[in-house]
Amino acid sequence: MTRVTGIGGIFFKAKDPAALGAWYKKHLGIEVQEWGGAAFRWTDENGKPTGGTTIWSVGSVDGDQFAPSKSSFMVNYRVADLKGLLQTLRNEGCNVLEKTDDSEYGKFGWVMDPEGNKVELWQPPEGQ
Repeated sequence: MTRVTGIGGIFFKAKDPAALGAWYKKHLGIEVQEWGGAAFRWTDENGKPTGGTTIWSVGSVDGDQFAPSKSSFMVNYRVADLKGLLQTLRNEGCNVLEKTDDSEYGKFGWVMDPEGNKVELWQPPEGQ
């Protein structure tokens, strides 16, 4: 079974998300949008667009989107078969969170790594 196929996003917390986003925009050229992040479109070695994006996002330090983790970041990994991978992880004794989400953006599930970091697993919608 193919497990992770790429990185779908990197999310982290900040004391002042707007100010930090502005710093990244000014100094690193990341086009931070009003929602607090940017979408990096994938390209091939010739710069031709391919199917995929990687999301980069700054959220509030007060947010609970990474719970039960106390970490200030979360990495989202692209997967081909979320349901199958979550079951495999359970069979391997991993701490898989029961909640899953199925939306227009795809299917999401979460597992805690041994250091207590929440890891997001994302199966994009068909064709993405």
